[in-house]
Amino acid sequence: MNLRGETFHKIDLAVTRWMAASGFRLLRWSIGLIFLWFGGLKFFQGMSPAEELAIQTIQDLSFGLISEQLIIYGLAVWEVLIGIGLLFNIFMRETLLLLFLQMIGTFSPVFLYPEKVFAIFPYALTLEGQYIIKNLVIVSAGIVLGATVRGGRFETNEKQAQKDK
Repeated sequence: MNLRGETFHKIDLAVTRWMAASGFRLLRWSIGLIFLWFGGLKFFQGMSPAEELAIQTIQDLSFGLISEQLIIYGLAVWEVLIGIGLLFNIFMRETLLLLFLQMIGTFSPVFLYPEKVFAIFPYALTLEGQYIIKNLVIVSAGIVLGATVRGGRFETNEKQAQKDK
C-alpha cells in the first residue's frame, strides 16, 4: 500500500472506530431531543403541528371518553418522559416501551384517516403524512437502541482490528 493509501486507511479506521464508539449515544441523544422538543411544544396550545390530528385520533380511539386537554397534556408528558429517558439513558426498557406504544398511536391515522395522510393514495403524502412516515426512522432507532438494554453493544472484532493495523 502506498503512503496515500496508508494514510487514508488510518483515517478511515479512526473515523469508523469513532462512529462505533459514539453512534449509539448520538442516536439516543438525537431521538431524545426530538421527543423532548415535540412533547414540550404540546404544552403550548397551537404550537404542535400534529396537535389536531393527534387529538382527533385519540378521541376516536377512545370513543370520545378523553377530553382534548387531557389528550394533549398526556401526550406532552408522555413524549417528554421518552425524551428524558433517552437523553439521560435512564429506565431504557420503560422508555422504549413508551416510545413503541406512542408509535402505534402515531401511525393510526394512516389507517383511520388515509385522506388526511395521502394527497394521492398510496404514494403522495400530505404534510401530516410526511410527519407520520418519518417516524419509521424513529421506530428503527428504537429497535437499535433496544439491542443495548441487556448490555449489548457493537464491539470491534479483535481479529479484524489486528488485520486493520
